[in-house]
Amino acid sequence: MKKIIQILIATGLVFLVCMITVQPTVQAVATEQQQISKLQKQLKKTKHQITFQNRRIKYWHQKLASIATSGATTVQNSSTVQNETQQLAEKDYSGQNEITINNNTPNFTTTDLRTVNGAWQTYSNLDRLNRAGVANALLNKSLMPTVKRTELTWNPTGWHNKKIASGWLYNRSHLIGYQLSGQNNNPKNLITGTRELNAPEMLAHEDDIAYYLKQNPNGYVRYRVTPIFRGNELLPRGVQMEAQSVGSNAVHFNVYIFNVQSGVTLNYQDGTSRIN
Repeated sequence: MKKIIQILIATGLVFLVCMITVQPTVQAVATEQQQISKLQKQLKKTKHQITFQNRRIKYWHQKLASIATSGATTVQNSSTVQNETQQLAEKDYSGQNEITINNNTPNFTTTDLRTVNGAWQTYSNLDRLNRAGVANALLNKSLMPTVKRTELTWNPTGWHNKKIASGWLYNRSHLIGYQLSGQNNNPKNLITGTRELNAPEMLAHEDDIAYYLKQNPNGYVRYRVTPIFRGNELLPRGVQMEAQSVGSNAVHFNVYIFNVQSGVTLNYQDGTSRIN
């Protein structure tokens, strides 16, 4: 009996020692898992930032390469926005998808950059040919949508879409991108734009603005996008994009992007096309 009691006591001591050893180990494992989870979240965030920066680097590399081969094309400063628009309507594509306007300086006045009324956006009424006009906004993070974009159903003027080697020829292109405005199926905010016009050209500038607004939630960017039509044509020749961050030059550009697609001849009169 004495032996049995001694065995039980010894067993109990071993059990206590094991419990004392295991308890810190379990806590250590839990702490380690929390640290791993935290590191994984940080890694995901860092990867997203790296991806964004790589996209910007790639875009500017392409831009520099284009300048090196074709030379920088700059449209001289016009006295009025109307004159500038008329000049662009007559300008023909000569191999460079994007050109700078007015030395890359947007045509905004001090009044245009006022933020006293907070963020806003306005869109021109459709003209007699049902074409969209200039879109204006004072962008802020508060305008950016929090829900995914729904399917587009409106067909803007010149919409004669078809499949080409790289995919669909046309996009329903937002003048002010959905990620900046939350405006989706708004006829006043949609034009028929080629894949090349929409992405990477317009999208690269929109991504830059979106990045700035996310990093500066209280900041503002004055923004204007003007579709350029020649005469009564239904397919725009291109779009002029102007942007200026208020209080800094973090975002600052005035560019014209031609509505063209490699390997395709477009009929701007009605939007029909021919594969070269």
